[in-house]
Amino acid sequence: MSVEHRRPVGPRTLAERAQAASALSGALRGAVAAGSVRRVVCLVPDPHARFASVELAADFFVDSVLTGGYGMCAYVFGWNPARQAVNAPAVDQFLGGYGDLRIRPDLATLTPDGPDTWLVVCDVEWPDGRSIPEAPRSTLRDQVVMAEKLGLVPSVGIEHEVTFTTPEGVPLTGGGLDYAVGGLSPLSGLLKDVRSALYDLGLGVESARGECHPGQYEVVQRHRDALAACDDAMLHQLVVRRVAAEHGVRAGYLAAESSGTGGSCHVHLSISDPSGVSLVAGAKPGQVSTLFGHFLAGVLRAAPDLTAFWAPTWNSYVRLRTSPFSPRSLRWGSDDRTAAVRLAGHGPSLRMEARFAGADAQVHLVVAALIAAGVSGVEERLAPPPENKLVGDLARTPWEALQRLTTSKLAVALLGQEVVDNRVAMLGEELDAGLEAVSSWQRERGDLRS
Repeated sequence: MSVEHRRPVGPRTLAERAQAASALSGALRGAVAAGSVRRVVCLVPDPHARFASVELAADFFVDSVLTGGYGMCAYVFGWNPARQAVNAPAVDQFLGGYGDLRIRPDLATLTPDGPDTWLVVCDVEWPDGRSIPEAPRSTLRDQVVMAEKLGLVPSVGIEHEVTFTTPEGVPLTGGGLDYAVGGLSPLSGLLKDVRSALYDLGLGVESARGECHPGQYEVVQRHRDALAACDDAMLHQLVVRRVAAEHGVRAGYLAAESSGTGGSCHVHLSISDPSGVSLVAGAKPGQVSTLFGHFLAGVLRAAPDLTAFWAPTWNSYVRLRTSPFSPRSLRWGSDDRTAAVRLAGHGPSLRMEARFAGADAQVHLVVAALIAAGVSGVEERLAPPPENKLVGDLARTPWEALQRLTTSKLAVALLGQEVVDNRVAMLGEELDAGLEAVSSWQRERGDLRS
């Protein structure tokens, strides 16, 4: 028995996702009974743009986990990138006793990983069934629920830029690869295997191409519902990193591999009504609707206070300060890649492209923040600024981003106190870790003083 796993393109409500998951349950049980599926790997997005995972026997998964869930240590939401506990009151609840959360598989995410193994992305809850708003996937789901209450169904396409380097960080090409053909030749074997692996996932790649910096490549997903877009973007990264490692290559998702370069997570976002009709375009070509104008205004208003979501690491601010296509000044423009928000497409395909986030950002949190900000603009009927008018700036340093988020009443109103406090804790830990580390730059700087 086959398990249909290819993602539908376009908007999809949460109810439609749930129906798809229910339909897959019987097919998965049949495949397990027939012996064609032997393992299921459960994946939970963590605060640092990666998955925490647990591998389960397929028969145990369908017999017990589908209905009862499974345990995963709560410190997944209180750890730093080195999987060490973060010292902050906001995450204490995840560290006391190091007990379990319950993971709940979302079968709408089923993805094949070889001949007899399937991947599934999971939600999490406390053992008593309470939700965990700080979990990135919960944060995003909560915002989709709020949007759907207004009759708005977000549709999202993610562009991620990756840089292929040696294990030491040297790019595999000496020059940029923007729209290159022959320039990709040094990567041909690697890219052939990347393409094959992404095709096997069946998640709907729209395009892929060389990007503007040495060793850089971009993979673009077709647009889909917000949860699927973010889950699938992380699955793409997982597989790209795996294939690169098999070639002895590093797949880098830093925001900046070096000064003057940028690795981005561009988010193409539109909204539809529950029947799938786009609500973006206005009466004239290239013009947005009144409703989407409100949405755009909400995004631009909130972007400065939410910098810590777009730029969560030290490295994020190298990109924002030095990369020419990573705009800090906030304005929108029609088909303008120098603008922080670009309007792209036309008619039913008209959409906004938010260009704030780096490749190091947690994509569920990025999209959740965009939806929350946009919905607030719709609720308050905010007027969009004129095209190309500067309306603010993202934070220039991580300290400024931390201060803005810590003091922002708007951020709390949009995302909730728990989500804001968790992001503050993670960025605070990032700063502490950086201040306690010694880098080659510090040694070189010190030697210049001799």
